[in-house]
Amino acid sequence: MRSVCLILLLVLAAPILLHCEEITIAAASDLNFVFREVARRFESETGNTVKLSFGSSGNFYSQIQNGAPYDLFFSADIEYPRKLEAAGLIEPGSLYPYAYGKLVLWAPNDSRIDVREGLKCLLDPQVRKIAIANPAHAPYGRAAEAALKKEGLYEKIAGKLVLGENISQTAHFVETGNAEVGLIALSLALAPELKAKGKYFLVSDDAYPQILQAAVILKSSQRKATAQRFLEFVKTPAIAALMKQYGFESIESGRER
Repeated sequence: MRSVCLILLLVLAAPILLHCEEITIAAASDLNFVFREVARRFESETGNTVKLSFGSSGNFYSQIQNGAPYDLFFSADIEYPRKLEAAGLIEPGSLYPYAYGKLVLWAPNDSRIDVREGLKCLLDPQVRKIAIANPAHAPYGRAAEAALKKEGLYEKIAGKLVLGENISQTAHFVETGNAEVGLIALSLALAPELKAKGKYFLVSDDAYPQILQAAVILKSSQRKATAQRFLEFVKTPAIAALMKQYGFESIESGRER
């Protein structure tokens, strides 16, 4: 009788197991920590699996143009998804602005640099290296460059800049002592892995263009239904609350400049 019940259970479970899929997500590096938790929750609730790749939005944009096999793209700059939409490379109607990112000045706890002074602390002679993401393909790098220029500091400290391939590498430069201070994403500064290691100063919203972030489902995806399910999952109140914990500002807040 037990063996019969086991067979029946396996037969009933088979359709569910067959419908479980793995989706691959290209995600901006400012999502590095929060999306690991988002993926874990999604997997737990749906039985599907998520393969995350983190990097700069500009590099992912180039890869996708060249046929990289991602199902979803979460960009730190809405302009990349818009360009993919214009090129016919996304699932029609899937473009979703999911958050605003924020820029902070970050230094290790044992640093003698007082980040509470704001960007002017970068003129301190003790600051020999300043880490920012590469503005050529990283939205936070462009935001950092804009903030430095607006404060009239860029020309004075340009020789001290070290460029990270993405915002996670930028934070790593500071964490490991390869730079005294860095301009990084608030989401990284608030992540448990870094929160206890450093101190930050929130750069004024007015100092740089909005970092409006957006997601798309790629037209080439072979798992569009599961990709859509993940995108809907990101829109739920529970995930919105989690994103807020990591410093992302919701679109509904209607931030205006």
